[in-house]
Amino acid sequence: MAEIKKEAVKEKVEKVAEAAKTEAKAAKETVKKAAAKTTAATKKAAAKTGAAAKKATTAAKKTVKKAADKKTAAKKATGDNVVLQYGDKELEMKVVLEACKADYKAQTKKTAKNVTVYVKPEDNAAYYVVGDFNGKVDL
Repeated sequence: MAEIKKEAVKEKVEKVAEAAKTEAKAAKETVKKAAAKTTAATKKAAAKTGAAAKKATTAAKKTVKKAADKKTAAKKATGDNVVLQYGDKELEMKVVLEACKADYKAQTKKTAKNVTVYVKPEDNAAYYVVGDFNGKVDL
């Protein structure tokens, strides 16, 4: 009878061991699935972070470019300047040149290149030549 009890105990131990193995496999599968989900979530978060970093970098580059453009414009604005004084008037030659170019563009729809300007204070006008085209701007 002792042998029957030993065999019954042995069967119960085997059943418990089998159940433990099954539970261990299930737990292992659950861990694998959780790890896979975590990895996918991590990759997704990394992709979002990468996109945000790229946007921030692009914005920073634009800001730097704008600052550089402003600096260049400031350098141009502080360059040389020629002013014609006559009577009680003053004329900046840059302004006269730009007015001549604007007049040329308004009349021909082309951008002026190689402009020659003749300022005649007594006529209160500037005459300009672009190629074969002649024009006049009142001062």
